Amino acid sequence: MKINLILFLFVTGISWNTLAQTDNNNPHGLNIVSDIKIYDSLVKSDSSRRMVDLETFIPGIDLEIRYATENNFTHLQVYSDPRAFVRLPVGKALRQIEKELNSKGLGLKVLDAYRPYAATLLFWDLIKDTLFVAAPWRGSRHNRGCAVDVTLIDLKTGKELNMPTPFDDFSKKAGATYMDLPPEVIQNRKILADVMQKYGFTVYPEEWWHFDFQGWKGYELMDIPFNLFPAVF
Repeated sequence: MKINLILFLFVTGISWNTLAQTDNNNPHGLNIVSDIKIYDSLVKSDSSRRMVDLETFIPGIDLEIRYATENNFTHLQVYSDPRAFVRLPVGKALRQIEKELNSKGLGLKVLDAYRPYAATLLFWDLIKDTLFVAAPWRGSRHNRGCAVDVTLIDLKTGKELNMPTPFDDFSKKAGATYMDLPPEVIQNRKILADVMQKYGFTVYPEEWWHFDFQGWKGYELMDIPFNLFPAVF
C-alpha cells in the first residue's frame, strides 16, 4: 500500500515567533515557515523568495521526481505529487543551464528539488548519517528551495548519460571526486558539474547529483506541501 508521508495540518494566522515551536513536526525548534500566509507575506516583501514550478517555468525540462514514487531509497511514496519547485533565482539559473545544454544536444533531468522539512525528518529516521541525509537540527538546502538533484540526458534518445552511480547511491562511488571510473563517466560528471558551477551552483562532495545554489543561507526553511504553491509563475 502506498503511503503518502506529506500530510500536514495547518494552523492559520500564526506569528513568526511561533515558528520555532518544538513539536513532532519541528522537534529541534527551528524557524520553519509552515504557513502559506507567512510564505505569501515573505514573497510580497522579496520576490526572490517566490517558489516556481520547474515544469512550467522551464517548458520541456525532464522531471523524474523519485520521491513521488516508491522508486527511491525509502521504498515509500514520500511526496503526494511529482512536482519540482525552487526559489525564483534558482529557477532562472536552471533555465540558463538548460538553454546551454540544449545547444549541445543535452538536457537536465530533475530528480528532486524543494523538499518539505517533514521529509528531512523521515530521511533522518531511516538513515541517521549526515554524509547522505541532512541533519534535521540544521535542515536541508532542499528545505530552503535552493538545492536540486539532477543528471544529464541525451535529447535525441531521452536516455540518461552514464554517471558514476544511480541516484541516491550511498557509496564512495557517488562522491563528486571519486576517480576509479570509466573515462566516459568521469567526463559526463564533469560536464554536469561545470555547467552547474558556471551558473551559481556548488556540487555536494558526497553526491555527484546534488547541487546547492549560491546564497542559500538567505532563504527560510519550509514545511509547506506542494499543492499550496501555484502551478504557474
